[in-house]
This record gives sequence, C-alpha cells and structure tokens, in this order.
Amino acid sequence: MGRTPLLAQRPVGENKNDLGLICSIILLLGLGLVTLYVASANSALRLFDDELHFLKRQIVSISIGLVFCAFCAYVNFDFLRKCLPYIVIGSFILCVLTFFPGIGVERNGAKRWIRLPFINTFQPSEAAKVAVVLFLANLFEKKSDILDDAKKTIYPAVIGLFAFVLVVFLQDDFSSAMFIGLIGIAMFFIAGTKIRWFFLFLLFALPTAVLFIFTKEYRVLRLIAFLRPEYDLQGLNYQIFTAKNAISSGGFFGKGLGGIELVNKIPEVQADFIFAGWVEAMGFLGVILYMAILGFFIYKSLRTAMECEDLFRSFVAYGCTMIIALQSFMNCGVVCGALPSTGIPLPFFSSGGSSMIMTLGICGLLINVSKNKSVNGENL
Repeated sequence: MGRTPLLAQRPVGENKNDLGLICSIILLLGLGLVTLYVASANSALRLFDDELHFLKRQIVSISIGLVFCAFCAYVNFDFLRKCLPYIVIGSFILCVLTFFPGIGVERNGAKRWIRLPFINTFQPSEAAKVAVVLFLANLFEKKSDILDDAKKTIYPAVIGLFAFVLVVFLQDDFSSAMFIGLIGIAMFFIAGTKIRWFFLFLLFALPTAVLFIFTKEYRVLRLIAFLRPEYDLQGLNYQIFTAKNAISSGGFFGKGLGGIELVNKIPEVQADFIFAGWVEAMGFLGVILYMAILGFFIYKSLRTAMECEDLFRSFVAYGCTMIIALQSFMNCGVVCGALPSTGIPLPFFSSGGSSMIMTLGICGLLINVSKNKSVNGENL
C-alpha cells in the first residue's frame, strides 16, 4: 500500500470549485472588514492613537487564516482522517495548556488563551469546536451501522464531547463550553441517533448548565440582566441598552458608514457587539443584506453536505456549517437583546485572531468537501 497523499488528488481538467460558496465567504469577509473599521476607529484612536489599529490586526489574522483556509481546502481528507487522533488530542492539550503558568494567559480572571509565535495569543476553545466536529464525524461514520449502540457509539461520543466541554468550562469560558456542547448535540441529531438519546441528554445537560451558571456571580448577573432589561442601564445592562439604541437609531436605511454615533459608546464594540455598528450604519436594509449573504453561505454549505456521498465528509460539512451559522445567529440575538450575553463572536466580523483563523479554516474544509462531491456516482 502506498503512502496517503497530503493533498487531494482530482482528475485533470475537473474544476469543482463552488464559486457561489467562495463568493459568499469573500463578501462576508469584506463586510466584516468595513464594519470593523467603521465601528472601531474612534476606540482605536482613543486607546492606541491609531484609528486603524484593530483593522491592521484583523488583516494580519485574515492573512494567516487564508493560508490555513487554502491548506484545509486542498488537504486530502484521507490524510486528515489518519491525523485525526493527533488533531483531537492536540486540541485538548492546547486547552489544558491554558492552566500552565508562562504558557497560559489570564485576562479578567479567565484562563482562555495561550502564547503562540506569530499570532501572540491563541484561544484553544476555537480549535476545540472544530476538533469536536471532526471527532464525532469520524466516530459516527465508522459506527453508522451500530449508531445507537450505547457502549460502542453513544458512550464514547458523550465522553469525548464532555471532556472538551469540561476543560473549556474550567477556563472560565461558560459560553464556549455550552456552545461546544450544543454543536455536539447537533452532530448527534445530524448522524441520526434515536430521539430518546436527546431526552437523556436534556435530563443531564439542563441541571448541569444551571449548576455551571451558579458557580460564578457574573453569570448570574448576566442572566438577571437578560430577564430584567430595564435594570441598571448605566452598569450591568449598559452594553445591551446602548447596542439596542444604536440599532433602532439606524432606521431602515441607516446613517451611512460615516454617520454612526451611539456605537462609539459601547465598550469593546469591535468584539462581540460589532453587529450593532453594521446596523446603525446600514439600517434594516443592511440587516437584510447581511442575512441574505449569510443565508446564501449556509444554503451552499448545507447543499455541499447533502450532495456529498462520503459520510465522513458530509458530517464534517454539516458540523462546520453549524458552527458558523449558530455563532452568527447567537451573536445577533445577543446584540438585539433576544438572548443573554454570551461572549460568542460574530464570524467574519468580530475582532479576534483565533476566531478569524478557525473560521477561515472551517471555510477551507467546506470548500474541500464541495470540490470532492460525487460526480456521476463516483466520489473524487
């Protein structure tokens, strides 16, 4: 048997690039860069005496992310699968390294980052999201004929998923831990496990989530802030209150890219609340445009997953789509006040190297699957 090639091999002359998917990614990246500059210029000028500070950092992250995207778009999936144990274990080790002095970086009491060359700090929980998708996709494909066997399929999947949820939670990152758990449950659903397992998950997950919430005071306060939006508008609810005002002030057509005002008053607007900047500038029309592009991206990604006859690739595409789609909807929900504050970034928009690099890596995997869909009944 020969060595598995690193890059995917395709017949000469075949051009299976999904241009629609690629164009939607480029459009989302472009909108994100414009929004980041518009929303963060005043903060960057005030904090760093350079209105392009956050934009420059984002361009560096995108540059690294595009290299990672290209690698993921052309890597041979058989090679990727052989390396899967190293990817999953390596991602878990990176999460554990956040607790080691000198390697882990603590900010505001949370140990969510590690020091890495070239990108300064990296948030391993972003890699954990993808690792969980790859782990479960591989397991469910291998066990597809005994999917509901508790000992051989369900228990190993739950143990692997819970290990990632727990280590991320211990970093004091409740939102990411719960998100990873949600993605894991979605993968169970996509794989086609029996519905009774979901009821068992809920019986375990709901009390666990409540317990996790009440282990930290700030989580309880976030819940109170969500349930009582009129409470402490100058303190606890200030970000949400100001973001909602910025959104409503945008009206239908928005104030234009140079006319935003209220967003400048939101602390750390370049991170989790950047969507408010887009809406204040572009109005409800901008929301329609964003949702249309995001919806097209999700449609193309799900179609890629459905048309792929290789079960492992299909599961990976479904899981990767869920990561970006759920993060996007959750972030927009938080900014609009429809969901409690989570700290989940907006893909393609929020400032943050870890999120951007992994988002583009996910896009690369989706492009890879789209290029290797079945043609005339044969997988490329």
